[in-house]
Amino acid sequence: MTSTTCDPTTTACVILARGGSKGVPGKNLRPIGGISLIGRAVRAARAAPSVAEVYVSTDDAAIAAESRLHGARIVDRPAELADDTASSEAGWLHSLGQIRADLPGLSQLVFLQCTSPFTTGADIESCLSAMRDQHADCALSVIEDHSFLWRPDTDGSGVGINHDETAPRQRRQDLPPAFRESGAIYTVDAAAFERTGTRFCGKVALCPVLHPPIEIDSVHDLALCNHIAQATASSMSLLPEHLSEIRAVVMDFDGVHTDNLVTTDQNGIESVRTSRGDGMGLSLLRQAGRWHLMILSKERNPVVLRRADKLGIEVHHAIDDKVAALGPWLAERGLDWKQLLYVGNDINDRAAMARAGLAACPSDSHPDILGIADWILPHPGGHGALRAMSDALLAHTVKPQ
Repeated sequence: MTSTTCDPTTTACVILARGGSKGVPGKNLRPIGGISLIGRAVRAARAAPSVAEVYVSTDDAAIAAESRLHGARIVDRPAELADDTASSEAGWLHSLGQIRADLPGLSQLVFLQCTSPFTTGADIESCLSAMRDQHADCALSVIEDHSFLWRPDTDGSGVGINHDETAPRQRRQDLPPAFRESGAIYTVDAAAFERTGTRFCGKVALCPVLHPPIEIDSVHDLALCNHIAQATASSMSLLPEHLSEIRAVVMDFDGVHTDNLVTTDQNGIESVRTSRGDGMGLSLLRQAGRWHLMILSKERNPVVLRRADKLGIEVHHAIDDKVAALGPWLAERGLDWKQLLYVGNDINDRAAMARAGLAACPSDSHPDILGIADWILPHPGGHGALRAMSDALLAHTVKPQ
């Protein structure tokens, strides 16, 4: 969908994330594709250019810490607004005082639901654009629905709602278009919302979205969403152009190619575990001929050299200053930092990740790295993270002629 960016100084996002959840205990901290539900919501909001600040309203210290990790500000949610009976509107209204203090020019609000894990920044932008373009007071994300709907008659028999069951059966695509709430995004004019106290605060605009139509209410929903996240390599928050610009992939070794564990025998000889799936993915990248590949490691163990030789990938090891090593390496290949994808997992990778055009990390990386990564891969290091990265690069870029 095409969207027009709104004034970034006037739009804030609010995410409600209470600690209690009866259906799925600790739900908002449960991971999907290696990223917690609250983390995914915060990252989606931060990916929307129109959103100036992201706020998480919570009563839970662990959720607050996780939200800060991904870049949100915290609104302390009082206990009376964090039980099963409190409305979402009450939580949003409570957040307004702190938001207005930070953003005096606030004019629009975005409300995101953690239970919809596949929302993207582009979805949020589309919802804001729909509200503006239709001169509406609010908008919501919807999913086009071509279902045959029924209701029970007074005697209990079934009666068609959007179709005549006594007439010849229609094709689903011939039914009048209908839309159902996705439950993911609501946008409002801040003044209208504050005046009415409801998310539907005037004229309503509909914004169709294409993300998977799932709201997480059970452990089965969590399992299904994890399968979807793994199938899409958690790259849904990335625009295709982010991947298509990449011409070099540089990877740390320990914790990226390996599971960050080492076996040491009685003679002090170390061995590590790597993934054959990762090896196949990197082999496909190398054969495609589009990317320069390199392992860049602080590790001085010769196992790094042996693994790189087996993969047919260039390697530089025993490197303490990775940024200093990468600058000349990129220049020799006629590349700049924007064309680099760097994959790291720990704090010694932070500087290189900050310079790279795209920074990725396995799902079990150090918390400081999870907080700055553009792309959190859906698997741990040594367990398929690099295969997921390789598959996504190959799927989202144009192959050379």
